Amino acid sequence: MEVTWWGHATATVEDSGVRVLTDPLFVRRLAHLRRRRGALPPPEAARADLVLVSHLHADHLHPASLARLAPGTSLVVPRGAMAAVPGLRRVAAARRLRVVELRVGEECRAGAVTVRAVRAAHDGRRLPCGPRRVPALGYVVHGQARTYFAGDTGLFEELAEEVGPCDVALLPVGGWGPFLGPGHLDARRAAQAAARLAPSCAVPVHYGTYWPIGLDAVRPHEFHAPGLEFERHMRLMAPQVTVHRLGHGESVRPKAGR
Repeated sequence: MEVTWWGHATATVEDSGVRVLTDPLFVRRLAHLRRRRGALPPPEAARADLVLVSHLHADHLHPASLARLAPGTSLVVPRGAMAAVPGLRRVAAARRLRVVELRVGEECRAGAVTVRAVRAAHDGRRLPCGPRRVPALGYVVHGQARTYFAGDTGLFEELAEEVGPCDVALLPVGGWGPFLGPGHLDARRAAQAAARLAPSCAVPVHYGTYWPIGLDAVRPHEFHAPGLEFERHMRLMAPQVTVHRLGHGESVRPKAGR
């Protein structure tokens, strides 16, 4: 199996001949955010058999990026997303996407891969567009390996129980601004999560890509440092877990299985 990180929470997991794409975001600018590191993902990044959207925030569910998917692509979203986001409905109809809505504990299949939705401790609303609550999800992709994609989540007591055994963990270690609110993992909390999950390897994501325009000089280390900080904390908290800190567009082939 192979993992490619395209930036932010966007990654491709190739397992058992199936390409799984997470939270696609293929733009240079999103509202007040500007892509400051890494070239835009190439067209091949949008090639996928299955696309996972973890929650409704605009940097994770981005209809214009979903519009780059090939017609007929399978799209997995949290239950209620289609009703909550008109732009998602329009893109799904225009591109003839096969949309599957999941709740925590539910599964779907693509070829030899099974995807199970798991809990995420994160505000899943499509802010600021209304009160409709659609719970955020993480996903476990089970093929030759078990890969946990956390989406956005805070640390919670039942994390390891919810996720179960995993070989690879894609963990968010930062954000897109100088301060992280509740419902997020910073580098230290992500290392704590990895220590509880005990995967064979971990890939830090959700950092070092987008930053608010005009805030380049405000706590800039919060943009650059989370990946290195995650590695440092992992050496202390979970030295048995291999960390693959990828550059934008880089890939790794972790060992599958235990």
